[in-house]
Amino acid sequence: MRVLVTGGAGFIGSNFVEMALTEQFPEIEKVLVLDKLTYAGKLTNLNSVVNNPNYEFIQGDICDPEIVEKLVSRVDAVVNFAAESHVDRSIQNSTEFIKTNVLGTQVLLHAAVKYQVKRFIQISTDEVYGSILEGSWDENEPLQPNSPYSASKAAADLLVRSYFVTHKLNVNITRCSNNFGPKQDYEKLIPNSILKLSNNQKVSLYGDGLNIRDWLFVEDHCIGIYLVLTKGVPGEIYNIGGGTELSNISLAKLLIKSLNKNEDLMEFVSDRPGHDRRYSVDYCKISSLGYLPNDNFIGNLDKTISWYLNESITKNDI
Repeated sequence: MRVLVTGGAGFIGSNFVEMALTEQFPEIEKVLVLDKLTYAGKLTNLNSVVNNPNYEFIQGDICDPEIVEKLVSRVDAVVNFAAESHVDRSIQNSTEFIKTNVLGTQVLLHAAVKYQVKRFIQISTDEVYGSILEGSWDENEPLQPNSPYSASKAAADLLVRSYFVTHKLNVNITRCSNNFGPKQDYEKLIPNSILKLSNNQKVSLYGDGLNIRDWLFVEDHCIGIYLVLTKGVPGEIYNIGGGTELSNISLAKLLIKSLNKNEDLMEFVSDRPGHDRRYSVDYCKISSLGYLPNDNFIGNLDKTISWYLNESITKNDI
């Protein structure tokens, strides 16, 4: 299977590309990566595969029909990681989120229909469901996004679904919980906290710090995507969860303990607008494809911390 991975120089995308070019994902023969190389996409994330003969990198924008069609015409499947993804940035200015996450997805879908790709996997987020105080969302829950970011992803999901119904394109949508692991950009909670704590600076927590997230190790997420790519039922949506729910304050305390710091390095700041209280996904459906997250959150968190510390992070990186 020849696969176009968009956003493949980003956090989750680069981890997927690395795994795709090993025996771990045996049905993938060739990987083409398309990435615009914005602040969150870095070629260094792909250093480990640069000499692999089954890997090819192309710098470009998924909103550019010409480059997209050239690449889609060469592959059997598209896995779309490309997205603007930081909620705070979307609150400040949502323009790029609408452009990349909605228009970019439409450009990819149009090319996928034109060249009759066999699979189209849209990487989405549990944030499209909104906030849930009790229980967990299954894939049939209505979409109630509460930020411009999650609204743009929900719009893209609906576009993908429409191409399945109207054009009979073989699509799947995956909705993951909060990812963590090596190579995530420093604007996100865990890398930012590691960076600040390592420099004896305070970790900022929104509101009362009791917002809850389900944490998913990036390698588990990539395995789930591969299972959907190779076994997913056409047109279906699959939640991918990590099975570890933590409040932000509990997570901060774990990081503080792992880095041998004091809890006085936590500070509470004004809550952000529209801040969802809790996310939780039911991932029973993808379990039928053989998915089971690694039950080793602390070990994976320690692995993540070690990766960032080995990056020689400094105050200048904040």
